[in-house]
Amino acid sequence: MGDSNFIKFLGTAGARFVMAKQLRSSAGTFISMKGQNIMLDPGPGALVRLASSRPGIDVEKLDAIILTHAHIDHSNDANVLIDSMTGGGLNRRGVLFAPRECVHGEDPVILKYLRGFLEDIVILEENKEYRLGSLSFSTSARHLHAVETYGVKFGLDGLTVSFMADTRFFPELLQSYKGTDLLVINVVRHMAHQNPRIMHLAMDDVRTIIAGLKPEKVFLTHFGMTMLKAKPWELARQLTVETGVDVTAASDGLTVHL
Repeated sequence: MGDSNFIKFLGTAGARFVMAKQLRSSAGTFISMKGQNIMLDPGPGALVRLASSRPGIDVEKLDAIILTHAHIDHSNDANVLIDSMTGGGLNRRGVLFAPRECVHGEDPVILKYLRGFLEDIVILEENKEYRLGSLSFSTSARHLHAVETYGVKFGLDGLTVSFMADTRFFPELLQSYKGTDLLVINVVRHMAHQNPRIMHLAMDDVRTIIAGLKPEKVFLTHFGMTMLKAKPWELARQLTVETGVDVTAASDGLTVHL
């Protein structure tokens, strides 16, 4: 891993059906910035993908886990990563950043016996700044999703790298992610769903977001079944032509150097 700054999409699956069938991996995203190694939203398979990654990613070198929310496709492997990164609790280390629901909610996703293995547990709140060593990041406004959810924005030598987690579109998103240079968007659906309980972004929302934020680079990820059927790499190519912004559909294993 060294001192390089990069993002690795260990998995690009979104929602339950693509996850359940493993049509795409659901392992989440590995982030290495300013010497800090972070797992963002480690869904099912994160530990396996870390172990099988080439070049290898040593789970015992993880410094932090960030959960944007408690849904199983974003948090399933958090417990096994905590156990693995601390040597089964023999080496107390690492930080968990997560919304309060993940730790203290009625249905918490972090097992109580593992919490003391970590050096710290930091509760995420909206529009707040956090530090991990020399790396700083902030949360977005609270997203419109079925559970408490926040996106995260990293500052890297004048570059803002943002991860827009699951949400239904609302105009305040644009203000919350203003100034983003590289934007990773969870886009589960090809077309918006008529059911208001389905709180995920669709491609028309992505067009609105790109037009409003004008980032330099966009990566689409977290694809549901309708996105896979619509061939996200072709949709990304069309968006690049339409918007003039470089848009890429992430694939499992894609590494992006910053």
